[in-house]
Formats: sequence, structure tokens, C-alpha cells
Amino acid sequence: MLVDGSNLLFQMFYGMPARIIGRQGKPIQGTLGFVGALLKMVRKLQPTHLAVLFDGETQNPRGELDESYKSNREDYSLLPEEDTPFSQLPDVYAALDHLGICHRETECCETDDWMASYALGLGREYRMTLMSQDSDYFQLITDKVCVLRYRGDNSVVCDCAYIREKLGIEPCQYADFKCLTGDSSDNIRGADKVGPKTAAALMGQFGSLENLLKNTQNISKPSIRASIQKNKDRLLLNQKLIRLEQKYPVPFSMEEKAFTYDGQTSTQVLTAIGVK
Repeated sequence: MLVDGSNLLFQMFYGMPARIIGRQGKPIQGTLGFVGALLKMVRKLQPTHLAVLFDGETQNPRGELDESYKSNREDYSLLPEEDTPFSQLPDVYAALDHLGICHRETECCETDDWMASYALGLGREYRMTLMSQDSDYFQLITDKVCVLRYRGDNSVVCDCAYIREKLGIEPCQYADFKCLTGDSSDNIRGADKVGPKTAAALMGQFGSLENLLKNTQNISKPSIRASIQKNKDRLLLNQKLIRLEQKYPVPFSMEEKAFTYDGQTSTQVLTAIGVK
């Protein structure tokens, strides 16, 4: 089980119903939600190996390819520290240390690059669950790798059947599918006039973005054909921004990720680290 720690912290920090104050008089809603969600999924999945990965404060290499990449994100440096999820990271790290769960901040890439390197490097040998709301991970889904989207009791495990039913494509086509539609959350523009249904139909007909771009003359609808031809350079750039590959060294070996859950509740953990 690999957890996109930054993604989960942001989800809990902004998703908890109220600003919860801890023993030391500081907000703890993100920490409380993070630990509670993590332990709930640990009890459900019973992983034998576990790691939590976080985005570090390093320059994003994708930003060098496209300066608009994620430029729509809020600048947290302009906010008081206590109003940001980052203010609760020390407590989250303390909770993970107390539970014996290895964790690390990225140093030269994004969290999904590390997650991809694990999934592509070990996913043929081990069953693996990637816990995140980020749909970029859909491209890593295989018969052994799935994506867990945490929603409390309504959490969803996204596998091959889920992608086929929801999007009408194979997981291995998801990156190319997203190149066509774009991704507003990362400020990535797709091809004009190409929405999810059209992108799925193009993937069904051509199989991949490479084959599509080589055979644009076979796109039956003139407006879609013109859009793909006009946006060819944009689509090729999108591939570099969206595709996840096994290209970065991972921070932990399988032995280091070995984990045994001792049954502690989130309240016990937060009490032990002096937060609650």
C-alpha cells in the first residue's frame, strides 16, 4: 500500500467539517482526518508493506516544460501558516513515526513519479494499492495494481473493470485519453472540441495517441480532425506532462516498507504524540 500523503492531507485538511483544536491550542483537523483515514484503510486492506510519500519543496521538473503547469494552484506562501495544510505536517510525521510507517518527501520529482516507479517496477510481482484522489494514477492500474480513492465508508477501489465501465477505455490508454481532454486541476489544456466521450471513441478507434497523430486523416468528423491537427504540438507536450514512467530511484526497499498494524486507534495515536 502506497499513500499519496500530500493528497490525503489536503483532502482531510479541507474536507473535515470544522476547525478542530488540539491539546496545544493549534488546529489538528488535517492530522486527525489523515490518521483516521489511513488507519481505516489499513484495517480494511491489511497491507504487509506500507509507505507514505509527500511532495517536497523542490522545483517541479514539469514546470520547466510548461510554465503554466499547475500555475492555477493557490500560492500558500501568501497565507498565514496556520491556515495551510503544511502547518500540520510535523504532527502527521510524528504520527507516522509512532506507527512505524516509513515516509519521505520527494527531492527531485513529484510524488506520483515515485508512486509510478514503485508500481511499474514492482507491480508485476506484488499486489499494490495506490491511495490517492489523483486520477493520474489510473494509467498505472493493472490486474495487480489498483487505486484507492478514500471517501470514508464509500471509498472506491478503482481497478481495470472500473476504468472500462466509467471511461470506456483500458487503463493503459488513460494517459493518452487525458492528453486529449486536458486536466483543469493541473492547468493542462487539451484539444478543442474533445471531451471524454470523443476521447474514448478516438482511443477505441486508434488505440493510442501516437497512432492517432499518424492517422488524423482517418478521423471522420471534420471539426475533430481539424482540432487534433491544430493541437498536435500541445498533445505531444501533454504526453510529457501526464505520462508516468519508471524513471526515478525509489526511497524505500520492500524490506524497509514492511509493516504490521498493532491495532491502535487514531485517538490513541494522537494522544501518544501529544496532539489530542
